[in-house]
Amino acid sequence: MFLSPVSAPSYRRASTASFDRFIDGVLKTKNTPSVEQDERSYKLQIDVPGVPRDQLNISIEGQVVRIKTSEQAKRHYSGGYELPEEIDASSSTAKLEDGVLYLTLTKKVPVSRATTLPIL
Repeated sequence: MFLSPVSAPSYRRASTASFDRFIDGVLKTKNTPSVEQDERSYKLQIDVPGVPRDQLNISIEGQVVRIKTSEQAKRHYSGGYELPEEIDASSSTAKLEDGVLYLTLTKKVPVSRATTLPIL
């Protein structure tokens, strides 16, 4: 009787691949961020384990925030969130720490465009 040992590299590869599929499944199902707000900003916390900061793309358009990993990312995440007020992208910040993305999204202050007309 001959026994064929399982080679270590293929065993590790299968184990890593199934772990990656598990993490991708968790990311797809846990799409809801933790949200807090005060009078000046929204604070979002989103779990994105195993995603490096250089592979995350965050875009803000009006009151919509979109987060997506780049195509070459090992783990994939995609989410879009519409907030009740417009966001000031220039004063908002993003920080990735220990697999958690922290977004501080500053609310846009409405600017009055009213003009006064002189009475003739």
